[in-house]
Amino acid sequence: MDSSTVRIISECFVTPQHVSEESKQPFYLSTWDLVMLSVHYIQKGLLFTKPAPGDYCEQNLINNVLVRLKRSLSIAPVHLYPLAGRFATKIEQNPKSHFVCVDCNNSPGAKLIHAAADMSVSDIVSPTYVPLVVQSFFDHDRAINYKGCSMNQAIADRVTFWHFFNTLSEIFQAQGDTSIKISSSPVLERWFPEGNNGPLLTLPFTHQDEFITRFETAHSIAKLKEKANTESNTTKISSFQSLSAFVWRSITRARRLPCEIVTRCTSAINNRSRLEPPLSPNYFGNSFQTVTAMTTAGELLEHGLDESVRGFVNDWLQSPFAYQSSPILYPRSVIIGSSPRFNMYGNEFGLGKALTLRSGYGISREGEGSVDIEICLPLFSMNALESDEEIMAAVSAPI
Repeated sequence: MDSSTVRIISECFVTPQHVSEESKQPFYLSTWDLVMLSVHYIQKGLLFTKPAPGDYCEQNLINNVLVRLKRSLSIAPVHLYPLAGRFATKIEQNPKSHFVCVDCNNSPGAKLIHAAADMSVSDIVSPTYVPLVVQSFFDHDRAINYKGCSMNQAIADRVTFWHFFNTLSEIFQAQGDTSIKISSSPVLERWFPEGNNGPLLTLPFTHQDEFITRFETAHSIAKLKEKANTESNTTKISSFQSLSAFVWRSITRARRLPCEIVTRCTSAINNRSRLEPPLSPNYFGNSFQTVTAMTTAGELLEHGLDESVRGFVNDWLQSPFAYQSSPILYPRSVIIGSSPRFNMYGNEFGLGKALTLRSGYGISREGEGSVDIEICLPLFSMNALESDEEIMAAVSAPI
């Protein structure tokens, strides 16, 4: 299905209902934020069904949802004001420095797009492969964070993303009550390690090309966890760990990598609870880093499933960098993003509960304990994966 089937009906920018003194100041980026400048922005969307035919006037329903969304979007940035801002950049030649912050004064606000497509929910959720049209549901397809677009991952990781989404839903369901007190207030104060002056962190570059890379790119879970712990004679392996290892092995097998090739599995970890003292669960921005396991393809397939936060930050302060997308590593590595713990399906915007979730370039939920998985592979590897009885038995197992 071609992406041209999506038609833009209207676009507008929504500004906060009122501006606080705090939001008039620059919002500085931390080390965890700056490393994300070269990465694609967060692309997650919930898919809702419309009420049964005859129970509503469709145009009135859509207009009502849009009005309430605009009102909610004008209230949410009052609490999470950086999300209505735009990046501001200052470059110095001597010494070489690239300073990036969020300017909440010089900004048109948060963009709201109303679009339409001639398709049904089943057109999206029924096919074996996610239709290409889903990519066009996300604005700025394949754009990177440095351009300051949409839900920018240089100022919000997945925890903050779903914090915002949950807050927006909470405000929406309050019928636009401007005096609403949200249940989880964000902690907007930037975190920097002891002894660091902050918050004026800079990258040692004078041109964006020096650090920006543009590269396109329940039941069975319980059984996997039990198998992993049994084979390793332990009880400490979590559901997420066992699932990650299982997917890594399955994808490596599908890729038909030579036994001597080194393969990596990289996953993001939330640092908020890992610091001493811990950061608030509502810390706004990025507070994650990646951890990587590596082995040869032969070793990985032969065997069964089987506090470095401050060090990372201090190393970055000594030698700043931004994460890069490497076309060399992708064919032999697995990158696991997002988390099964985010409150994705508790959001409501006048259309009931979301049926499923979809991601942009780079799911259905059936009861507690299930996990949504999206896998992106070239056609050859995907065909091989679908022919793998072990993984298909796991993802297709009945609850």
